Amino acid sequence: MSVKQLPETLINQIAAGEVIERPASAAKELIENAIDAGATRIEIATAGGGKSLIRITDNGSGMDAADLDLAVRRHCTSKISETLDDIRTLGFRGEALPSIGSVAKLTITSRRNGHSEGSQVAVIGGKMSGVKPAPANTGTVVEVRDIFFATPARLKFLKTEKAEAGAITEVVKRMAIAFPQIRFVLSGSDRTTLEFPATGDDHLARMAQILGTDFRDNAIEIDAMREDVGLSGFVGVPTFHRGNSAHQYAFVNGRPVQDKLILSALRGAYAESVPSGRYPVAVLSITLDPALVDVNVHPAKSDVRFRDPGLVRGLIVGAIREALHREGDRAATTGTSGMMRAFRPGFQPAQAAPRTPWAAASSPSRPLYPQPANDFAEQVQSGFDVLTMPAARADASIAEPAPRTAAEEAPRYRLGAARAQVHENYIVAQTEDGLVIVDQHAAHERLVFEAMRKALDNKRLASQVLLIPEIIDLPEEDCDRLMANATELDRLGLAIERFGPGAVAVRETPAMLGEVDAASMVRDLADEIAEWNTAGGLRGKLEYVAATMACHGSVRSGRRLRPEEMNALLREMEATPGSGTCNHGRPTYIELKLSDIERLFGRS
Repeated sequence: MSVKQLPETLINQIAAGEVIERPASAAKELIENAIDAGATRIEIATAGGGKSLIRITDNGSGMDAADLDLAVRRHCTSKISETLDDIRTLGFRGEALPSIGSVAKLTITSRRNGHSEGSQVAVIGGKMSGVKPAPANTGTVVEVRDIFFATPARLKFLKTEKAEAGAITEVVKRMAIAFPQIRFVLSGSDRTTLEFPATGDDHLARMAQILGTDFRDNAIEIDAMREDVGLSGFVGVPTFHRGNSAHQYAFVNGRPVQDKLILSALRGAYAESVPSGRYPVAVLSITLDPALVDVNVHPAKSDVRFRDPGLVRGLIVGAIREALHREGDRAATTGTSGMMRAFRPGFQPAQAAPRTPWAAASSPSRPLYPQPANDFAEQVQSGFDVLTMPAARADASIAEPAPRTAAEEAPRYRLGAARAQVHENYIVAQTEDGLVIVDQHAAHERLVFEAMRKALDNKRLASQVLLIPEIIDLPEEDCDRLMANATELDRLGLAIERFGPGAVAVRETPAMLGEVDAASMVRDLADEIAEWNTAGGLRGKLEYVAATMACHGSVRSGRRLRPEEMNALLREMEATPGSGTCNHGRPTYIELKLSDIERLFGRS
């Protein structure tokens, strides 16, 4: 069989299979072109979920007849010259328009700024008409009809009109967040009109348009820099989360991306702050030298590759955790909304399982922090003071109130002064402008865990010496990576030595982990270091065990507390970063403002 040159139309259709996967892909490419042209107003109209029609109208710089003739030809672009090392535009491959024209009916009408008349070109199933004069406003109108009519097999794989329309909406939202200075209007016969007015430099206002006004009230600003890589944006407090990752947006040099490294770093930053199965809300923007990131990984340009992925991951995790340390312990405003709904007539709460008291109310005094259970716990408790809790009275279902003189203390503290304990689990505290309800077990669980985490940072963890060192065969490059991180691993209780060019000897393992498959753990660490240039996996396992110990060692539901004990817990919460959620990500307290209480009683 002889080799032959493929026809141009077939080449474009093959390219379209990678670039144009669905109507939303075409919309994305056309919106990027409008943004690159300097548009400040972009209107998107669709019909049939984009299958019948996609029309993009912009007020950008426009094109003349010569530009139009080249724009629909493959690998013709105005955005790069000879190198891919300095890409500062969204588009650069010169494939989108000819790819769309090869599988659909494409018409482009444009007028360059300063010219008296416009021009038009059409490409139908890969066949281009000549450029001709046409009336047009300054800017460009691109109309795509009957997408995939020239490749019916692709058409069969599209989803319902509603699903395809939803995918286009998501594309517009991502672009709108990335470019708040542009006004976006999305309309059509298959949808209600969606408009995002320009907000200029107020990025949070644009985010509120997309993510809802609740995000503005529950967002924490991120602004960090590490080795010329910048990170900015906003993340939600840990108690403000969603059921899927659709509310996580990432941008690299202004380009919307769906990068696994960024999403993984986001999960890591919220590891023990968000409940399992829930997802934090975040908008992250990474800026760096274009030469340090490859945006040419895939024709769709939604994947990127960083030259130093470990640096980027560390920057994201560190910046978010610092922000949560600074502000993340405040309660989400949505908790108040849920409480308000619960008080309204007709609300039917779910039936809770009966609670079994952890200890009798007449139990003797117990320490607030757990007693040492092993060598690790002894290390932990030596790192912080043990606060004891005297025994409580046993003759009331609600703990006796704090002395009235404590009312003067409420304005002094963010979580106020304790007033009562309800159902032996919930502390009610009065603040300057409302009240706070605290889940005592969840709150104390976080306090104990943070104390244990501090011990992880400050001391070498206890280790167990293996009677016979375990020799693990590994590729030489993996051995090199492990030995480069040997000091950090030793601080976590894992002592390794080089054993020839292609093996390491494990002499000690963390006592906290008990019996452990050392070979499997070391291989996993080697893989992680190769992928992320970090050995955080071992620390993650240790923190997981610490979280479990904290859960079992904290003050239980059903424990009656005296006023001084409740106030001591509140003061510890105020002084502990991340105390707004427990180790499992559930909120530790809910705040209700006085104005909300007054509304319940019709006073406002």
